[in-house]
Amino acid sequence: MAKENSFDIVSKTDYSEVTNAINQTAKEVSQRFDFKGSRAAVELQAKDLILTAEDETRLRNMNDIFQSKLVKRGVSLKALDYQKVEPAAGGTVRQLVKIQQGIPTEKAKEVVKFIKDGKYKVQASIQGETVRVSGKDRDTLQSVIAALKGKDFGIDMTFDNYRSN
Repeated sequence: MAKENSFDIVSKTDYSEVTNAINQTAKEVSQRFDFKGSRAAVELQAKDLILTAEDETRLRNMNDIFQSKLVKRGVSLKALDYQKVEPAAGGTVRQLVKIQQGIPTEKAKEVVKFIKDGKYKVQASIQGETVRVSGKDRDTLQSVIAALKGKDFGIDMTFDNYRSN
């Protein structure tokens, strides 16, 4: 009887790390000279981030601080989907940042197509917001992981649930 090995391709963002990065950003913004008297803020609302500042330059600077805090905490910047900057009340600007949780369907189809085009002896299937890859040979699965790491799909991908049955 042949063994079946598998792994899952997922995209998960640790919200506790995002919250910690928000708190560190708020602390640094309150202490920096170029933000004195500023109403710049980063808020987490319903699984999305809202960045607000007086002008686009301060918004960009605050975003740079926030991104550096995320990188230090091990959160991938590919998990952030920036929307356009829009004017807000009180002469400020606001930017919505969506946090990716799960692999979108069109990206999952792109990943499956990439695996099938690679002529690997594995099966790839979309299961909700994850992609399961299964095959008989562990070495083949590891070469699929290496190929996926080598290609940029524009999303944060992690490989977990590696099983041998």
